[in-house]
Amino acid sequence: MKKLFVLLTALFITGAANAQSPIRIGIKGGLNLPNIIKENNNNNFSTKVNPGFNAGLTLDISLIEGLALTPEVLYSTKGYKLSSSFGDFTQTTNFLDIPVLLSIRLAGTGLNVVAGPQVSFLLSTKNKFQNGFGSVDQTIVEDDANRFKKNLIGGVIGLRYDINSNVDIHGRYAIDFQKNNENGSSRTPEYKNQVFSVGFGYKF
Repeated sequence: MKKLFVLLTALFITGAANAQSPIRIGIKGGLNLPNIIKENNNNNFSTKVNPGFNAGLTLDISLIEGLALTPEVLYSTKGYKLSSSFGDFTQTTNFLDIPVLLSIRLAGTGLNVVAGPQVSFLLSTKNKFQNGFGSVDQTIVEDDANRFKKNLIGGVIGLRYDINSNVDIHGRYAIDFQKNNENGSSRTPEYKNQVFSVGFGYKF
């Protein structure tokens, strides 16, 4: 997975250097507010947001006036929390997200609508259980486990406001179209990730 990240980063930089049409490379980061959408199998519990973050690289490829293609490579943390009579459980999942978005600028404003598909690659999972007697941590490297799908297809929709030609603020909602696990159990529940996020971006 590290090799994939290096390759994608190199492709971003190469594209920025060689593209014939106007293109800009940028960085971005922000706050994630992830939770899950539970499916039908063995999911008789309620969950809460597990705050995290996202950070990475973006390209802004101008297609025509007011329309741009904005692919990104982001490290993103997701997951959920739940409380029960047995204690508190927190699951944090680490992903490499690759959204490929269209950015449509609303006429006469710095406001843009962004939307498009996203591919997410699962890197690792961390589970933490706490009760009155102590806490237990478990880290699962997904290359060595088959509990969850290693990649998921999803979608993103949101708004971006360009403060100036370099700096923007943005808010988004992302959801997986696929379940993390086709056969859920009490140990590995069946769900889809969903993430609300806000952040800043900077284009060079």
